[in-house]
Amino acid sequence: MKLPRFHLAFPVSDLKKAREFYTRILGCTLGRETKKWIDFNLFGHQIVAHFSPKDCAKPNTNLVDGDHVSSRHFGVILPWNDWEKLCEKIKGFGLQFIIEPKIRFENLKGEQGTFFIKDPSGNILEFKSFKNDNMIFEK
Repeated sequence: MKLPRFHLAFPVSDLKKAREFYTRILGCTLGRETKKWIDFNLFGHQIVAHFSPKDCAKPNTNLVDGDHVSSRHFGVILPWNDWEKLCEKIKGFGLQFIIEPKIRFENLKGEQGTFFIKDPSGNILEFKSFKNDNMIFEK
């Protein structure tokens, strides 16, 4: 089944830094852009960085499995090998993880790899992968 793509708009404080981060580190390709926003292709999904420094407030966190997880974050669920490659790529750039790569629910329903990073404007991104895609919504 072909999944629909999502669209997400989010604030940034510096479009030049956003362009550099999303293209160079995450490998996004560019779409349309103006002096106020940039479209990115994030693994087939359209995300749009809008220049809006006042909206780049630090989000609150919730405690999840011992980690302080940002209550406002976004990301992509990747195939396992792609997730591992992205982990290594981010390590290679020397980017600091907000939450280090880890396996949650190991050998249980919903086993997943996850990590969190921050873009230059403070937006939090989570990248995860499930050992079994059928477990994404399993209770």
